[in-house]
Amino acid sequence: MKPPRRSRKPRRNEAKERVLRAWRGGDLPLDLNENVSEAGDLIEGVLAGLKLGEGIAEEKLRAAWKDVAGEFISAQTEPVSLEKGILTLRVIQPAMRFHLEQSRGEILARLRKSLGGTKLKQVRLTIG
Repeated sequence: MKPPRRSRKPRRNEAKERVLRAWRGGDLPLDLNENVSEAGDLIEGVLAGLKLGEGIAEEKLRAAWKDVAGEFISAQTEPVSLEKGILTLRVIQPAMRFHLEQSRGEILARLRKSLGGTKLKQVRLTIG
């Protein structure tokens, strides 16, 4: 049995590619856009990984604190940070800190009720 005959087209294409490669001085440049993704395609995955949607908006937290604490106490305190469910409050006076320490559980319960959910786990007080 005779081996199948090769068609002349592949040889012509090979010869054509060799001539073009020699004329260009090398192969075709790489397509730089081949494996490129747009930032918009990736941003949702990045934000989901950071779990930013699970937090509480600062304005909402400050408003809730003002409602829960009342005008007098909120004037002497300030929410500083909320990380990993721990709300840190800055208190101006040691006497006010002592008072808030005594009612920390009640404050936490009222804040949870005001904000909805159980994102708050603890209230920490600092003097500053």
